[in-house]
Amino acid sequence: MAKVKLPSSTLSDAAMLEFARAHILDMTGNANFTTPVPDAAAYLAGANALETKLTEMHNAEAAAHQAVLEKNAARQAIDDFTRQRGNYVDGVANGDAIKIASSGFATKAAAAPVGIPDQPHNFSASIGDMSGTMDVAWDRVRGASSYMIQKCPDPQNDANWTFAGVSTKSSATISGLTPGTKYWFRVAAVGAAGQSAWSDPATKISG
Repeated sequence: MAKVKLPSSTLSDAAMLEFARAHILDMTGNANFTTPVPDAAAYLAGANALETKLTEMHNAEAAAHQAVLEKNAARQAIDDFTRQRGNYVDGVANGDAIKIASSGFATKAAAAPVGIPDQPHNFSASIGDMSGTMDVAWDRVRGASSYMIQKCPDPQNDANWTFAGVSTKSSATISGLTPGTKYWFRVAAVGAAGQSAWSDPATKISG
């Protein structure tokens, strides 16, 4: 026995309104249903009310969007004015912190000097895409302007460490390795104040 399938409760407002309008047309003059509940006037009023509220909501959303745009423009303007005032106060105060404070602006903290960089951590080595290459990577170190990489054939020995490359990033590809040979690698961070301690070494057999 057939039963009515109601529109899904997850139907969008616009889709529900579309269904209601179509249902009104289908029920108007329908000899099968001469005394609908609720009656035609009530159902039509409900559809009209939904359409009115949808229109009001869309208008409100458009107005809110415009208000956000206008607020952002006003914020940008006051930010620009404040930046200009800051430049003016800096120029007149000529480094006098008391004068700057009297304007309502704070003073910038002096930059802390960066000492010798910390030892790089999480150093790892993996076989590179090309034969005779190795990819190495590590965590970036604050204050480092570059990184020095060394290699050492197995067994590891302090006297056998040699230059392998320099990188300004926290990764590098080492080339010129002998395939099938076990190598050790390590990295040190280099900054304005000097070089860090070497990282813990990583080892891998070259592909």
